[in-house]
Amino acid sequence: MNITLGKYQAYNTVFHRMDSRVKLVGLIIFMVASFLNYGSSAAYGSYSNLIVYLVLFLILLVFTIISKTSFFQLFHSLKALWLMILFLLILQIFLPSVNVSGDIAFQVFGKSVYYATIINLSYIMIRLILVMMMTNIFTSTTKPMEMTAAMEWLFYPLKWIHVPIHKLAMALSLALRFIPTLMDQTNRIMRAQASRGVDYKQGKFKDKVRAIVALIIPLFMQAFITSGELADAMEARGYDPNAKRTRYRVVKWQLKDTLSVIFLCLFLSGMIALSVIRFDYNALFPSLSLPRLSSKV
Repeated sequence: MNITLGKYQAYNTVFHRMDSRVKLVGLIIFMVASFLNYGSSAAYGSYSNLIVYLVLFLILLVFTIISKTSFFQLFHSLKALWLMILFLLILQIFLPSVNVSGDIAFQVFGKSVYYATIINLSYIMIRLILVMMMTNIFTSTTKPMEMTAAMEWLFYPLKWIHVPIHKLAMALSLALRFIPTLMDQTNRIMRAQASRGVDYKQGKFKDKVRAIVALIIPLFMQAFITSGELADAMEARGYDPNAKRTRYRVVKWQLKDTLSVIFLCLFLSGMIALSVIRFDYNALFPSLSLPRLSSKV
């Protein structure tokens, strides 16, 4: 069965039955936790961050299995990250932002690449993977209308300063909703072009660029066509962004939702405390011999 990444999947799991507002709060809390620094210093080379990120990854892996989301499709979509990592590695080699020191991993064109640089790039990749896993769980277990209602609830304080929160929430939810649709369209266009002899993997770099351009143009055209059809469909159904909103299904806040938010806040407090304390990996595991990592900001 071919499941599109991020598309809602109708299962009866704990995450599907959970209030969408609780899931949105959990998504934000896990994102904040994944971008905190848990190292013993502000330097690049702290193994402590990797330990915490590994724990977060295992937690999200369990959540992915419980929610029955597309685990293999998620990691299949991460192939594009390697191009980003390669680009960032080249920038770190030729345009370093800080004076990095420590053990040297290898040399390229006379330029030294330190273990600290590799670890820093690993941080970037792991954080992107964590964000994609969290977003995939949220979008795969939440219906579009529930997603819009959760965002309206989150943005409600902005209503006091006359911000059109419904329009903002609708725009964000539609953007998240149409990411898997655009991925479907991209795959269809690539298969159609492959049947006409276009090869994205072989050939010279110039040929690959030309093939990508040939992919982007019809993708943008299809995106504009889809957005126009969506606008016409909403207008035909009488959608008015300025009208007073009513809901067919009213979700009530329950005690279990309050307990879930309290647990998430305690989790975030613990992660912030861990970030402030910043434990030293070498002090915890002195017997393990790992490359020395340090940098001067």
